[in-house]
Amino acid sequence: MSYFKNSAILALVLAMPLGLARGSEEQGHHGQDESSANGIPGDMNKPSRLVAVSMREGDGKMLFVPDAVTVAKGEQIHFQLRNDGELEHEFVLGTAEEFAEHAEKMKAPDTMHRGPNAVLLGPKASGDLVWKFTTPGDFEFACLIPGHLEAGMKGKVVVK
Repeated sequence: MSYFKNSAILALVLAMPLGLARGSEEQGHHGQDESSANGIPGDMNKPSRLVAVSMREGDGKMLFVPDAVTVAKGEQIHFQLRNDGELEHEFVLGTAEEFAEHAEKMKAPDTMHRGPNAVLLGPKASGDLVWKFTTPGDFEFACLIPGHLEAGMKGKVVVK
């Protein structure tokens, strides 16, 4: 192989982990309507209420702490997420209907939720998700990795 081709391959290999580690930085860059039944992606540069959420597992259970959040209609929330567990987890905002639909897609190998309403975190990693809740009602957050929701990894967002 030529020196140029070897250099290009090396540069690509070295850059791959950076692309995989971007996580929530890619929020809002999908070229589609990114609204959900509960709201729209927030703006990190605007004031937000900070809500720290821990993801954990133990004793056969998987959970979020806290597992309930109450917000006002129109309020922007900055979810500061920390995976304190030993397994990979995700935090996805949505509705029970959206989660049921997504659960079918998750049955395919190597499928993970992507979008501005989701953050995937490895063990001991942290990330951020900013969301503006525009619709009153009861909504959910969950880990949609197969088996995690069934093990109790879900929570509730009440928008008043």
